[in-house]
Amino acid sequence: MGLRLHFVVDPMGWFCISMVLFVWLYNSFFIPQLVLLPHFQEGHIPGAVVVLYYLASLLCVTALFRASTADPGRLPQNPHIPHSEREQWELCNKCNLMRPKRSHHCSRCGHCVRKMDHHCPWINNCVGEDNHWLFLQLCFYTQVLSLFTLAMDFCQYYYFPSLTQTDTEQFVWRHELALLRVSTFMGLFMFGGMGSLFYTQIAGILTDTTTIEKMSHFLEEINQPRKPWHQTFAEVFGTRWKILWFLPFRRRQALHGSQLLPGRV
Repeated sequence: MGLRLHFVVDPMGWFCISMVLFVWLYNSFFIPQLVLLPHFQEGHIPGAVVVLYYLASLLCVTALFRASTADPGRLPQNPHIPHSEREQWELCNKCNLMRPKRSHHCSRCGHCVRKMDHHCPWINNCVGEDNHWLFLQLCFYTQVLSLFTLAMDFCQYYYFPSLTQTDTEQFVWRHELALLRVSTFMGLFMFGGMGSLFYTQIAGILTDTTTIEKMSHFLEEINQPRKPWHQTFAEVFGTRWKILWFLPFRRRQALHGSQLLPGRV
């Protein structure tokens, strides 16, 4: 079965995700044009640096696309509730549908989401059980790409030798300093913002709590012993293979029972 695309009709969310795409396009176009490709052509940097930059850019935009279009865990209209799990379900007082405990009704999307963490306008989607792993990858690769961009901007200012083969009539070279300053500002803003968000997400996974549960003081009602860190991460990413935690080019499968036991890898 193919991947289901999930789109939220929200003009504010469209504006926010457009801003994120603009930042990505800006740094994926101007930085190679100004720094990477010219200095590579003149032998100042190895080709591996160019490949790694484009790889980080590809992973970042892939995580963004998939996090914004993946179903976060929307509950069906008539869910099948196993008899043995009925005590773990409750009635939503907003949509009058049964839902598993720790689900939440998103007023922006108009439906309940399993283990919803929060609604993120920057991806125009909820962050829930089925796309939380993609949101984490987005935060991580945005930091990597931002740090890479800042390093390139710094080297262009203070480290790289002057280029000998440049067309000063081109737009990028006539406005080189302004373009680099804008890139530096956006890099600092994205790295700082995503860094703090990534930290709160990792802290929530380690304690097995969502952002909504922290804000609503719901922790006392969970009453669950703290799980090992590798188990909570495996549940979020849908696999115990740690290398797969970094790959957005796959499908997530929920882990149950024996799949979480240490001896099964």
